[in-house]
Amino acid sequence: MSDWDVVVVGGGPAGLSAALNLVRARLRVLVLDSNRPRHSATLVSHGFLTRDGIAPHELRALGRAEVDGYDEAQVAFALVTSIERDDDGFRVRATGVRGAPDQDVTATHVLVTSGLAETLPDVTNMRAYYGTSLHSCLTCDGYEKAGEALAVIGETDDLADVAWRTLQWTDDVVVFTNGAGVDAVSETDREDLEAAGVRVEHAPIVSLDGDRSGLTGVTLDTGETVPRSGGFVRPRWEATLAYLEPIGTELARDDLGLVRTDAVGRTSVPGLYAAGDVTPPGPQQLVVAAGHAAAVAGGILTDVTAARRRASMPENAGLV
Repeated sequence: MSDWDVVVVGGGPAGLSAALNLVRARLRVLVLDSNRPRHSATLVSHGFLTRDGIAPHELRALGRAEVDGYDEAQVAFALVTSIERDDDGFRVRATGVRGAPDQDVTATHVLVTSGLAETLPDVTNMRAYYGTSLHSCLTCDGYEKAGEALAVIGETDDLADVAWRTLQWTDDVVVFTNGAGVDAVSETDREDLEAAGVRVEHAPIVSLDGDRSGLTGVTLDTGETVPRSGGFVRPRWEATLAYLEPIGTELARDDLGLVRTDAVGRTSVPGLYAAGDVTPPGPQQLVVAAGHAAAVAGGILTDVTAARRRASMPENAGLV
């Protein structure tokens, strides 16, 4: 018998939402939380019904307390280092963090909700403003920036899409490709944006300027400082899933490295599920990730029920 029915990798809104639903289905659930959330720089989060404006770390703490309140569940601070097959389930190893012990457990099912790592554009002192004047989620933080003089900063080929979306909240937008040029915004996209009143600036950014009150401008290598009071950044995201390497190439991932699943979170590896940002299309609002994971929890329960039903068949008695 496995130590746990389900091990959930990741203690964010997705992982905790799934864990809560799974333990309420009377499954034994262990949540392994590395305590390295992608939104660690974010002071407040928005759009989560009844929790609009809550600090992300507080939302996580409330979620941990709710899950830990069930006798059949445990939330442990540990960084998962490897997951491998073990008989009919999985063996999960993790290194304790925040003084917590290491974990070496077995589970019948594993749910991956470890999210994404993000790399910001290479701009001096961007971290000083990220999470206050600068954000990465328009849906989450656009309302608070409405009507301001905003920057859109990035080096990826979808930057024009971000700019068009930003116009929903303000008509004063300047796009900065930080030297990426047409690799970030094509000439056609530049012409379309400029026709809509959006300036596209390809010059590299030398620094971001500001004071204790926040961002005041963006200085380019041309010497010009463009006044801006806030903005949105397009990071590069990566699913860091080295701990799944023992499973090998059996796990299907898309061109961006995100885990492919069916509608209820099943991956190409039987018994292994995924939910939240680590699955296509990638970064999501907290409430969307939590809802997705709740649906995946339902998929896991469906599979648990189906396995019990198969085992009860006379021809399978004693096999499962």
